[in-house]
Amino acid sequence: MSQRTLYKKLVDSHTVARLDEQHVLLYADLHIMNEYTSPQAFSSLREKNRRVLRPQQQLAVVSHIIPTHPVSVANRVIVDPPSALQASNLKRNCRDFDIKLFDTNHEEQGIEHIIAPEHGWIRPGMVVLCGDSHTTTYGALGALGFGVGTSEVEHILATQTLVYRLAQDMHIKVDGALPMGTSVKDLILLIIARIGAQGARGFAVEFSGSTIATLSAEARMTLCNMAVEAGARAALIRPDQTTFAYVREKARDMSDADFRQALGDWENLFSDEDAAFDVEHVFSAQEVTPFVTWGTSPDQAIAVSAAIPDPAQAADEQASTTISQALQYMGLSAGDSLLGLPVDRVFIGSCTNGRIEDLRIAAALVDGHKVAPTVRAMVVPGSGAVRRQAEQEGLAKIFIDAGFEWRQPGCSMCLAMNDDVLAPGERCASTTNRNFEGRQGRGGRTHLMSPAMAAAAALSGCISDVRTLEKEHA
Repeated sequence: MSQRTLYKKLVDSHTVARLDEQHVLLYADLHIMNEYTSPQAFSSLREKNRRVLRPQQQLAVVSHIIPTHPVSVANRVIVDPPSALQASNLKRNCRDFDIKLFDTNHEEQGIEHIIAPEHGWIRPGMVVLCGDSHTTTYGALGALGFGVGTSEVEHILATQTLVYRLAQDMHIKVDGALPMGTSVKDLILLIIARIGAQGARGFAVEFSGSTIATLSAEARMTLCNMAVEAGARAALIRPDQTTFAYVREKARDMSDADFRQALGDWENLFSDEDAAFDVEHVFSAQEVTPFVTWGTSPDQAIAVSAAIPDPAQAADEQASTTISQALQYMGLSAGDSLLGLPVDRVFIGSCTNGRIEDLRIAAALVDGHKVAPTVRAMVVPGSGAVRRQAEQEGLAKIFIDAGFEWRQPGCSMCLAMNDDVLAPGERCASTTNRNFEGRQGRGGRTHLMSPAMAAAAALSGCISDVRTLEKEHA
């Protein structure tokens, strides 16, 4: 057999049938649903009098539409009528088809891409599908995760399979230690800025190198989560001792014997030494500095100390027009600096940066300081479990004492599908994954950055270099 990449090994091990040169029938170990991508599928199943083939391999979560007001879990209410209908429909569908649901008032409710790993449901070698593009997150644990369309959910529910178009292989290698004051969020923003928002389109990306090997499991999730912003169809990291330790801790239903047996398979999940990739990129961690987006696409990002690009210097007319349009929407001028740019809002959370590690990083900077009086800042944990742990560790108190709003879990201000939205013209320092026009609210202006950079913006009232603030607070 020819040498294979990790991606090809995962696809081959889950291929039920080869349909043609480009397509296979792919088996799914786990399918995750949310409130807005599943209603049509269930309606169609009912019309055809079909059942869900494997209910135990389904998971449903209410996450995008849920309000995050700081009330008790038992008292959470979705007031918006269309959103309430979506949630009630999901509850009915899960009841009728015997599917596990993290509902509005469930103590463990949160964002699907945080809930699933923290409960041990994501394990190396799996194929995981979800009607959400950031399903690439699960590649951090050596699982092939990717988003599916609404029309495909019915097929998955009925057959536990998907007609899948094969991707090409891309390898991104990063070596060296990340400099002080930087994080994996800065690294992925740099990578996206370099290769472009379509740079990995049609590819499954495998990350490797000494930088990746030293990342925690949660930091790897941030990396794989945002790979889709470069167009990647999947993102993967070879499972290693960091992965195995994380899964052993979270997969409480696994006996020691089951874990040892699984480990024998997981240790073989890697790209063969001579496996061929279609495209390869190499980066040095020493290139990484605090990165911030200036425009309306995640690839429109620069080092915080760099000048905003000039349309006149663009490679071609189309690129020039794109830059000009982004600058106009964001209310910025070419050649200006982002440093000192006032922000109205700060948001720390999302499936990209709403884990306990992210909150620890932000709290360490915030501790003993106050949010600037001109800023409304909020922290939204990614799940009920993250929220409890942050409260037990004293992180919540640090945020509250500093003037942050400490809210209930949910997707929140990552996207304008709930009541945590920007007003027109408001500028937000955000730890989320997308800065599209209107993403956080009609007319809202989003600057993507790391949790530490967002915390620095909250304290200073403007976009700041966290390395400077760390020195001042030392």
